[in-house]
Amino acid sequence: MKGNYIGGQWLDGVRAVPNVNPSDLRDVIGEFAQADAAQAREAVAAAYAAAPVWGQSTPQQRFDVLDRVGAELLARTQELGDLLAREEGKTLPEAIGEVTRAGQIFKFFAGEALRLRGDLLPSVRPGITVEVTREPLGVVTLITPWNFPIAIPAWKIAPALAFGNSVVFKPAELVPASAWALAEILSRSGLPSGAFNLVMGRGAEVGAALTEDPRVAGVSFTGSQTTGRRIAQSCAAHGIKFQLEMGGKNPLIVLDDADLSVAVNCAVQGAYYSTGQRCTATSRLIVTDGIHDRFVAAVVERLTQLKVGDARSPGVDIGPVVDERQLAIDMGYVASAKADAATLAFGGEHRQHDDQGRPGFFLTPALFTDTHAEMRINREEVFGPVATVLRARDLEQALALANDTAFGLSSGICTTSLRHASQFKRHAQAGMVMVNTPTAGADYHVPFGGRKASSMGAREQGSYASEFYTTVKTAYTAA
Repeated sequence: MKGNYIGGQWLDGVRAVPNVNPSDLRDVIGEFAQADAAQAREAVAAAYAAAPVWGQSTPQQRFDVLDRVGAELLARTQELGDLLAREEGKTLPEAIGEVTRAGQIFKFFAGEALRLRGDLLPSVRPGITVEVTREPLGVVTLITPWNFPIAIPAWKIAPALAFGNSVVFKPAELVPASAWALAEILSRSGLPSGAFNLVMGRGAEVGAALTEDPRVAGVSFTGSQTTGRRIAQSCAAHGIKFQLEMGGKNPLIVLDDADLSVAVNCAVQGAYYSTGQRCTATSRLIVTDGIHDRFVAAVVERLTQLKVGDARSPGVDIGPVVDERQLAIDMGYVASAKADAATLAFGGEHRQHDDQGRPGFFLTPALFTDTHAEMRINREEVFGPVATVLRARDLEQALALANDTAFGLSSGICTTSLRHASQFKRHAQAGMVMVNTPTAGADYHVPFGGRKASSMGAREQGSYASEFYTTVKTAYTAA
């Protein structure tokens, strides 16, 4: 059993759970410890004790730790990518790319540790100077989802440590191996004991201990709306700073003047790669009348060419859904769309085995046409390889449809018109807008986040991460 990491020690949990490969249900990757509330409180106590030590470390010390972690991740991309693909189900090239991104994130925030800025200002009163500086919050709890089991932890852990916070990290239950591997690297990075802690376990069992403890200064969460709202209520009640990323219902507008090949690539990449299990995945394809039929035919043709199977097999484009529960959710949305009289233009079939006979949670990518905005499948996040097509007369109606959602994470357009692109960028109600590029995909050195129900709190990634992981101090000095 691989244990939790608390106060500089590897500890067994109250139980162990198996980690099963969704591409081959016969393959058990290992058994991983599960913490209870008491062990979670122990991790918070360890982080609290370490906070003054790490919080007063020098920028060079922080740089050295984070740079060391980043270098090891980059040196082990093949090995860790294989592990990630095995436990989460995204294809091996995508998994290797994710590990690479995690390494780059740690390297970037190593530099940010040296770039933290302040201000020295004259006071409006004579003989007084004013210093504005940023200081660490203290203990931060980081709760991450299963769909990016190394990259999302990296973009929370790296800035938290770069700005001098101590960390309690709780990964999703479905992906303990990637989290444990990252924690093992951090355990050898030179951090003081307690500055980083790993707590694996069920959110229902350890969540309150990690989000209600008065020693916790901040909570950063990525996951479902339901859990996010519960965390927001808890943090507000206890005076804890919080940051939430809670998904999307991301549109891609395709106008008559779009380059058809570019539009098809944006749609297929955005909607179906990573098995559609991305909060930035394209789920609504809003297509104007003049290109609609050609676009649908071209997307269907591309989908016939995609290979679904074992995530680590050569030539596979789409891996399995992450587990049986998520597969049932996806199939429920497929059934709901059919019941609402949408036309299933392609896919949506559960396959119990890949072409080598391996049992897994395989789902052929689904495309629905003849849908309208009020259908359930166009209102709720599916989080699987399922996309819909909605017709629009023109850009104005397409924009209205794109913005007609409770979410506002990512929004895209395919057009060759600079005027249309500019109008879209100005009026799209989303935190991130994409022109002639998939809605899924973001750089690590710029802010990430959405509007409306997608996000609450400061942006993640890039230099904007300091807004969440630090607090501002204003100091007055008389001459």
